[in-house]
Amino acid sequence: MTPEQFLDRLSKKGPESVYLFVGSEAYNRERCRKALIEAVLPAEDRESGFTRHELDQIPLAAALDDARALSLFATQRVIWLAGAEAALPRGRAVEADEESGGSGHTASLAAYIQNPTPGTVVVIDASRYDFEGEDKARVERAQKFFSAVPAQVEFRAFSPEAARSLAQSLTREAGLQLGLAELALLLDATGGEAARLAVEIEKLKLFAGARKVTADDIAALVPDARSATVFALVAALGRGDRIRALEILDTLASAGEYMPLALTFLATQFRMALAAREAGLRGPGDIQAHFNKLGVRIWPERARQIGQTMEAFPKARLERAVGKLFEADRSLRDARPDDRIVMEEMILELTAR
Repeated sequence: MTPEQFLDRLSKKGPESVYLFVGSEAYNRERCRKALIEAVLPAEDRESGFTRHELDQIPLAAALDDARALSLFATQRVIWLAGAEAALPRGRAVEADEESGGSGHTASLAAYIQNPTPGTVVVIDASRYDFEGEDKARVERAQKFFSAVPAQVEFRAFSPEAARSLAQSLTREAGLQLGLAELALLLDATGGEAARLAVEIEKLKLFAGARKVTADDIAALVPDARSATVFALVAALGRGDRIRALEILDTLASAGEYMPLALTFLATQFRMALAAREAGLRGPGDIQAHFNKLGVRIWPERARQIGQTMEAFPKARLERAVGKLFEADRSLRDARPDDRIVMEEMILELTAR
């Protein structure tokens, strides 16, 4: 089930005896954890009634024995079993587990589900892996291992559209004045991670108060937001605007930007633009769909920036730019008196008429 389905069922039917929380998305997991504790534990029992076990430290069977035991201090209990991936069999135990159909390791769990302790809710939390890429097979293995648990809640990463919608909702709730351009910058800086969005919006609210949030505010407070300045540098290079490119470089240097990191952002932008041009992509929608299909998640604003770089640089100039960036990267690794000199030389070469 989805987190929203979990919250809806919890409010209407009350809690199940055992849950499996699976997936690495942190924002909805925290919402569900808080809602479950509030639904199960009275305010006076939330300290004594909540128990957390790490399954990389104690066996699953021992944790379930604790769930069977009645507490002297709380009539209602929530038993949180973190690091559930550690309970999965490894090495030769995997073959034995497959031959037995998994019954050897999950017998105690199945027995507990058949006869759970009244007033006790057990949450088996597998938060290490995501549902995409190489982690997908690991998540599916965890779900198969804990298949005896009927109530499984999947915490998947937010889509770009869902992340934008969440950011707008959180902004309204916080009473934060955030324009569309600043919102796009915030989404790009946080990678659309819901938990980070919530934290950064709260920080911006405390910092900006009633006034409108600016791009400078985001650059000052949000990690990775300075990459937006690098995109401005790409745009200046695309126009052949040497003076503006050098001014932006001066801004980066004054802000203490680590030049090899700035160069990495530049190189990534140009390589993605070259790949998009070679693939014959047209428009931000095509660019976003293409890279997401390859497993490289990008956001609409980033796709738009890649499209702008494609428009500004013909293929020959893109290839030349990638080569110059490689040379600059190699030069930054040499014993140079000042990294800024290397960056200035690169700008001069890329803006040469």
